[in-house]
Amino acid sequence: MNIGKGLFDRKIEEVKIPYDDITAKGTVARHLLSMLPEEIEIPIIIVCIGTDRSTGDSLGPLIGTFLKEKGKSPFHIYGTLEDPIHAVNLEEKLQAIKSTYEHPFIIGIDACLGKLKSVGMIQIGDGPVKPGAGVKKELPSVGNMHITGIVNVSGFMEFFVLQNTRLHLVVNMAKTIADGIYRAGLSYRYQHSLLKLKWSEGQENTI
Repeated sequence: MNIGKGLFDRKIEEVKIPYDDITAKGTVARHLLSMLPEEIEIPIIIVCIGTDRSTGDSLGPLIGTFLKEKGKSPFHIYGTLEDPIHAVNLEEKLQAIKSTYEHPFIIGIDACLGKLKSVGMIQIGDGPVKPGAGVKKELPSVGNMHITGIVNVSGFMEFFVLQNTRLHLVVNMAKTIADGIYRAGLSYRYQHSLLKLKWSEGQENTI
């Protein structure tokens, strides 16, 4: 789902945020907002990847579920505990999104493995997330930007490591990311309401 360079061609360096930092939610919101397109007609799609059949890999659907529970959002949320997006149905879900929305801006969210010192870090950056890379699976890349959470250590028996990741870490990281996205959504909605109001006033003045 690569719409090419131009409209979304803004390179921003990836940031790492400790999930338990007191400012983490605000930092997630701020960085997310800085990367969203300014055009009000572009649909923002959040694709939360993962499965509740694996503790470590449940980060994405937990985030999707927490966001859905918060109610109305300017963002379109895909991937929850009830209706997860995973290796089996990823291509089908992406095709459905592509058929539903015209030139969407997609935020790919997924769990990942990393160095021991990076466990618990939230990463926000430009470009797609690559699901399955940590466990040597070939799956489609997802997103114009990505949010990932490092839930455990990479390098050895990755499937086993994901299965034995602490739920406490995953749930709390998911809450931090979901709260940050929710805050970003509130600001995004407010900013775009002002833009629409100014546009309407401008139209009236031309009549």
